[in-house]
Amino acid sequence: MSRRPEPTRPYVLLSCATSIDGYIDDASEQRLLLSNEEDLDRVDEVRASCDAILVGAGTVRRDDPRLLVRSPNRRAERVAAGRPASPTKVTLTARGDLDPTARFFTAGDAARLVYCATGALEKTQERVGRLATVIDAGEPVDPEWLLTDLAARGVQRLMVEGGGTVHAQFLAAGLADELHLVVAPFFVGDGRAPRFVGEGRFPWHPGRRARLAEARQIGDVVLLRYALSTRCPTTTPPPTNPPALPVDHEVGG
Repeated sequence: MSRRPEPTRPYVLLSCATSIDGYIDDASEQRLLLSNEEDLDRVDEVRASCDAILVGAGTVRRDDPRLLVRSPNRRAERVAAGRPASPTKVTLTARGDLDPTARFFTAGDAARLVYCATGALEKTQERVGRLATVIDAGEPVDPEWLLTDLAARGVQRLMVEGGGTVHAQFLAAGLADELHLVVAPFFVGDGRAPRFVGEGRFPWHPGRRARLAEARQIGDVVLLRYALSTRCPTTTPPPTNPPALPVDHEVGG
């Protein structure tokens, strides 16, 4: 008997930066910078290779990211290839608490998709329906259905930039193909601060280890690239040396 084909979904790449003790921020009002200029440029390069970038509604509220490709050269290359200058912006929300003045909705010309829980559909449409395509994603929001819908919209490569709750959802559901984990050279040491992921049942455990595809020093941080599915190439991509970008202290900017 032939196997049924797996449901079509985009290639999913998770990207996160943490402290040595696994925190993605501290408990202060200001955003904690965990990366450096060289690594921010690497992230920009990864963004430019993707069709869409996804963050949770909490990240939209807390970090106010733009989610745009920063490098003019990379934007120009995308346009020359017949693609938008920046990938489609995607968020998901359970309550519809989104500010229409957030840079997710106002910065750049990229298409914007908001996947919301059924119970928040009317509220979300009222708040941001003029600025984005609002999609009923079930109750609660189903990440696997979301990926299938993105594939139907032409998204082949998706970058998930957080926050921790969204990363945990994709990891626990086994929907991630690759993880880029950057470790900054300091500790946070504050239990009030958010961590990369919280408690959960994940497909990777002591009896099923994730494959380390690459370990690379980038200035004073280290990139650990994990292959989480057979779709992930385990060969190290060749280094690139694009013009450096100005340091932007917003992660997900």
